[in-house]
Amino acid sequence: MKISQIRCFLAACEYDSFSQAARDLNVSRSSLTAEIKKLEYELGGLLFLRDRAGCRLTPLGTAVRPRLIEALRQAHQAQAEAARHVLLKRVPIDIGVGETVGQSKISEVIERYRSCNPQADIDLIVDSDAALLQGLRSGRFDIAVMVARASEEFFQIDALYEENYYAIVSSEHHLSQRKAVTLELLADNEMLDRIDCEMRKFIHTTSEDRGCRLSASYRSNRVDWLIEFARNGAGFLILPDSAIPNEKGLVKLSIEDVQIHRQVAALRCHHQPSRPEVLALLQELTKIT
Repeated sequence: MKISQIRCFLAACEYDSFSQAARDLNVSRSSLTAEIKKLEYELGGLLFLRDRAGCRLTPLGTAVRPRLIEALRQAHQAQAEAARHVLLKRVPIDIGVGETVGQSKISEVIERYRSCNPQADIDLIVDSDAALLQGLRSGRFDIAVMVARASEEFFQIDALYEENYYAIVSSEHHLSQRKAVTLELLADNEMLDRIDCEMRKFIHTTSEDRGCRLSASYRSNRVDWLIEFARNGAGFLILPDSAIPNEKGLVKLSIEDVQIHRQVAALRCHHQPSRPEVLALLQELTKIT
């Protein structure tokens, strides 16, 4: 029985779909199916029933699922202990961070933690929410700090802080003299559209429901590029508060006719081992205000 087989099995359990599980694990559907068939052969029976709607666990699949979750947890524990030994008692902690999670809040906490735990080696990777969730499932990350949109069946979700969204413009933009704007007013200006924004659908739908349509002059998945366009006066950009650079060239405007906010959380995978060092860092993260 291989770790790859267990990961494929658990991903199919999460999504009730071989196709979606394969996309999440970044493997072909045929490869995932082959891994699960090998596992079924070793366990002596079918683990899933498949139909057009997806897949569902058989009684055998339901029975062995808790054992396979524990087997994956134990494997991750062994990998962590091996890494600790190889690194001569250094403590590796891998953190995934969402693309628009504020740097100042998280970096301050991590540095405070390391001042008390100098043996900790921190790897911090910034990526999309989908990549962070995949990294948690695979064991790549111990913790992912991101917008809390995941199944509590598979992830432990610890709320960190809430924050509002604002429109930002260049200090030379004609809206910069205002303290607040409305969606209707924004619709009369060029938008810088972040295509991976977790609130993008809500923002556009709300605007259309109110009879105004936000028009984008630029679209990108990179926040830093859109901020640079905003700095150069190309239009307005809607960002969560902690992602807005604190600099003179940019002006932050409240959006007064709609409240846009999000919950940032620290996520851990249920089948991941919770090492004491990770729990200590999590305790510091939950102190963010």
